Amino acid sequence: MLADQPTAKARKTQIVIVGGGAGGLELARLLGARFGRKNHDIVLIERNLTHIWKPLLHEVAAGSLDANLDEVGYRSHGHRWGYRFFLGSLQSLDRKRRKVIVAPLVDVDGTELMAAHAIRYDYLVLAVGGVTNDFNIPGVREHCLFLDDREQADAFRHRLLNQCLRVSRTMSADAEADEHVCVTVVGGGATGIELAAELYNSASALRHYGLEVFDEKRLQVTLLESGPRILPALPEKLAAAAHDELEALGVSVRPATRIVEARAHEMVTDEGEVIPGHLQVWAAGVKAPDFLGSLDGLETNARCQIVVRPTLQTTVDDRIFAIGDCCFCELPDGKPVPPRAQAAHQMASATYRNLIRLMRGRELIPFRYHDHGSLVSLSRFSTVGSLMGNLIGGRIAVEGRIAGFVYKSLYRMHLLAIHGFLRGAILILIGRVNIVVRPKLKAPLSRLAWVAR
Repeated sequence: MLADQPTAKARKTQIVIVGGGAGGLELARLLGARFGRKNHDIVLIERNLTHIWKPLLHEVAAGSLDANLDEVGYRSHGHRWGYRFFLGSLQSLDRKRRKVIVAPLVDVDGTELMAAHAIRYDYLVLAVGGVTNDFNIPGVREHCLFLDDREQADAFRHRLLNQCLRVSRTMSADAEADEHVCVTVVGGGATGIELAAELYNSASALRHYGLEVFDEKRLQVTLLESGPRILPALPEKLAAAAHDELEALGVSVRPATRIVEARAHEMVTDEGEVIPGHLQVWAAGVKAPDFLGSLDGLETNARCQIVVRPTLQTTVDDRIFAIGDCCFCELPDGKPVPPRAQAAHQMASATYRNLIRLMRGRELIPFRYHDHGSLVSLSRFSTVGSLMGNLIGGRIAVEGRIAGFVYKSLYRMHLLAIHGFLRGAILILIGRVNIVVRPKLKAPLSRLAWVAR
């Protein structure tokens, strides 16, 4: 057991990382590869058994990506890179005794497999990521689906296939029936837009998987955004191009539409309009998990993000770092570091260097965020975005094949970061082969056959 080991003559330096997302997993690999197990004990605590890159969840939800083939098992990854994986969720923190308390581990039937227990640390990195912000709007948590993790993406895909089957059976029985699958997506950021486009990509392929009378014409997607336009982080010209592309696919894009209540199969706007939908996805805003607001005195903001200094150390404890979407790091210009995968990657690298400096008694280096721009993929239809960010004092607008190539490169960079160059390059090559040999949708027939019974 990791916790409460007797004091040895030369106790290993224990670095605990909570959260195995893009930032946490990369940091665990860097530290494990650097120190190994001889004098250090690198521990990764994560509530899931496998890792899937969060920007891919919209493809998992639409069924166009088989996460079982793209996920990374923490146990095998830890064995390869010299860190230990511990399945569990953070429950509380004891800073005085330098221990994290891991919540009880329960089986699917509710049976307790392991009681709550403590794991000591010499240095702690919190990288638990973010969750979708429901802004306390009534009914959202009860009636909307979210895409914060693999389980939620799978749940959406199953319900989507069920609705597609319903429409297909109705159309088969009555060719004159005018049935549709209505999906309402709230949030005009990258997640909502990429999901909306990916749904049409998947719908067009369903006719090849047993639903001969179903196609993208049977799909109705409504994208709601409370702001004046979608993609506010991108230049207005690119946002307009994405808007036009979505409309051409069949998406009803509705900016300046604020939701005040969610009900079963319908949304209510601030003007009293009721918007129906068989599936309702909430993808508006990001916040940190609520439990971070009660972690033994750590300073948090209104979104429960842990406030950190420029060195990414918490404001009250030099031995505790926070990275990624769960932290609030203010840049010199007064703006916070945005919740993006590139930010988590840069924070992981900065924390790796600062942990080494801290253990050596050297001065830590302030984190500097380099904005490399933003890209949004509209599935196989288009890609838009801006590159270089503030590196050259402005932005370069990109669309089409160049933007698509760069967007795919982001995931390849992630593979290199968590697997190393050689293994990452091999996986990239395998991915190119799988594009040809894999089915376009994740085994929808097996799910549909189960529903039919």
